Amino acid sequence: MTKFLGKAAAATALALALAAPGHAADLSRGYYAPAPYNAFSWAGLYAGVNLGYQFGSVSNSSSSPNGFAGGLEAGYNWQTGQFVYGFETDLQLTGAEDSALGRRFANPWFGTLRGRAGFAANNMLFYGTGGFAYGTGRLETLNMTESHAHFGWTAGAGAEVALTQHWSAKVEYLFVKLNDERYSLTGLDHQFESNLLRFGLNYKF
Repeated sequence: MTKFLGKAAAATALALALAAPGHAADLSRGYYAPAPYNAFSWAGLYAGVNLGYQFGSVSNSSSSPNGFAGGLEAGYNWQTGQFVYGFETDLQLTGAEDSALGRRFANPWFGTLRGRAGFAANNMLFYGTGGFAYGTGRLETLNMTESHAHFGWTAGAGAEVALTQHWSAKVEYLFVKLNDERYSLTGLDHQFESNLLRFGLNYKF
């Protein structure tokens, strides 16, 4: 029994001695356990479509132009570690309109040019956004129509999830303010404010 234990100990010592050079070689080559999968990159050019609903109001009026809004969007992202930043532009057609006291106000279209910045967790992106907004306000009353170009600003936030290496889906909230313009048909200044909730689908090139 003593001889058997002695032989087993010697064999074990010999096996460890033979394995040590190989293990040392692995360490010298910088071997390490692979990191968890985190391969998705948000960097690059993308374009897509969106659809949502717009809740609006008009200053110096009781009108609340509400309606569906949908359009096209495009942008570019850069990524440094988990920090993602870039810009996005979009153009929206809307059915936002409302009548009050014989006056119908509408915001038939608007667009934005915004910066975006956020935090990526692999295929999830959480971001804030803000920038320049522009669009058209329209007033109809007494069988007459008056339209003006409005300019202003927008800000919001959203979340986007990558479905594949190219396709992603997002949900986004935007506040859009189109500043005052004087309307001759009322003799008053009117500005358009909107809260927009929308969903989008993007393709990254």
